[in-house]
Amino acid sequence: MPKAEIPIAYRSFREAIQAFLKERLGAKLDKTEEGEDAKRQELITQHHPSRWLKEAAKRVHQIQAVTHSLKPIHPDARGTNLYVEPRHLPPLDDLGSHALGDRFVGDVVGNAAALDVYKLLKLEVNGRTLLNALLDQDPDALAALDADPVQAHALRDAFVSLIQPRSGGASSHPLAKQLYWLVGADAGRDSDYVLLAPLYATSLAQAVHTQVQEDRFGEANKAARQARRERKAHEGTYHVYPGLAVQNMGGTKPQNISQLNSERRGMNYLLSSLPPQWKSSEGRFPVHAESVFDRLFIVRPEVRQTVRALRHFLESDPEPNQATRQRREALLDTLLDELVSLAAEMQQLLPPGWTVHDPEKRFAKLNYQEQLWLDPLRAELPEEPVFAFDWLYMDWPAAIGKRFANWLNDQLRGKLPLGDAEAREWKKVLLTDEDGFRQRLREMRDKWDAPHYVPIRQTHAELAKASGEDA
Repeated sequence: MPKAEIPIAYRSFREAIQAFLKERLGAKLDKTEEGEDAKRQELITQHHPSRWLKEAAKRVHQIQAVTHSLKPIHPDARGTNLYVEPRHLPPLDDLGSHALGDRFVGDVVGNAAALDVYKLLKLEVNGRTLLNALLDQDPDALAALDADPVQAHALRDAFVSLIQPRSGGASSHPLAKQLYWLVGADAGRDSDYVLLAPLYATSLAQAVHTQVQEDRFGEANKAARQARRERKAHEGTYHVYPGLAVQNMGGTKPQNISQLNSERRGMNYLLSSLPPQWKSSEGRFPVHAESVFDRLFIVRPEVRQTVRALRHFLESDPEPNQATRQRREALLDTLLDELVSLAAEMQQLLPPGWTVHDPEKRFAKLNYQEQLWLDPLRAELPEEPVFAFDWLYMDWPAAIGKRFANWLNDQLRGKLPLGDAEAREWKKVLLTDEDGFRQRLREMRDKWDAPHYVPIRQTHAELAKASGEDA
C-alpha cells in the first residue's frame, strides 16, 4: 500500500506553486545529460509559473474530478461521471457516500498524462486545497495564478471546470450497466419503474480501502493480533474481515481507470454479503473423531483457502529464492495461527478433563497425543497423575508436529512429489513457532513451575506405584 503523502506547510499558494514547479523541474533536469544546454534551458522556460499555468489550464479539460465514476463499471464505457460532495447528498439510514461528510478524497479520470494538473490543485495551504480556494474565489489563490486579475480569473475558471459536468448533458453507454428500479406500487406497470444507470462510488471505495488496510496491517491491529495469539489481555480492538474479496481493476494499467485506483494498484475490496450459516455447536469439537486435523482443522475457511493457495504456489515450481521462501513462510504462518486459535478455542470453551470426563464417550477415539495438546488442564486434576506425567514428559509436542506434517503432506499431494523431507520441514516449522505453538507451551510449563528440560524420565508403572495406584 503506498504511503500517504504528508502535506508540506506552505505560507501562501504562490509559495506552494513555486515549490511544486521547482520539484517537477528538478526531476526533469536530472534526466538530461551533460551538453544538452538547449534542452535544459527549454525545460526551465516551460516551468516558469506563468507559462506552465497557462499550459495546464489548456490541458485541464483532458481530466475530470469525480466522486462517482463510470470507468470501474467497464473500462471501455463512455458516459457521464459525477462529482458530488458527500455533504450535498441526502442523508439515508443505509451506508453510502453521504456518510463520508467532509472527510472524503476526490478521484480523477481521463488522460493520465494530465494528472499533474490535479496534483497542482491538491496543493494545500493551512489545510485548504488550491482547488477549494479557487472555488471560494480566495484572493491569495487568485493572486498566485497571475498578477493580472482578468488573467487570474480566466485561469481560475479553467481549473474549477475540473469538477463541473461535461457539456452535452448526462449520457450512458452500451457497456454501462442499467437497471429498472420499482418506485411505484404496481410491479406489473411500466410507468412505476425508473431506469437507473449506476456509477462506481470511487470516494467511498477509497475510504473503505483505507480503513481495511489499517485494520488488517496497521500497528494497532498487529499488537491486538499478537495478544490474541498469546491469549493475553489487550485494551485495543482486534479487527477481522471474514470472506474478504479483492477485485482488481485496470490490469497492468490501473491508472486508466482512475487516479485513486492507480494509487491502490488496482485493488478494490469487496466485503462479504453472504447470509449467515447455522453451525452446530458440536461441529466445533472433535466428536467421535480420531484427530482434529481431519475433522475440525481442515473445515476452517482460512485453513482451506491457505492450503489451496500453498498447493497452487508449490505446483507452480517457483524459483528457490528469498521471495519464494517469504511467500511459503507467510502461508505456513497463517496455518499455524489457525492451529493455535483452534487449540485456544477448545481450551476456553471446554472444561478441564473434557477428554476423559465424558459420559457419552464422544471423545474416546481422539488420539492420546492430541488429548495432551488440547486438554492440558486435565493434568491439574488430582485423579490424573499419569496424564500429568505424560504431559510433562514432553514427548507429545513432537508427536503433534509429526501429525501436522503428515496431515499437510496429505493435503498437498497430487501433482507434488512430497515425502519425508517435506514432512520434516513442516514439523520443524510448527515446533519452532516462537509466537504460537512454543509460546503457549512455554506459558503452561511456567505456570506449573516445571523445568523446560526433564532429565529423569519415569515409566508409567513407576509413577503409578509412587502414587499408590494400580499401573
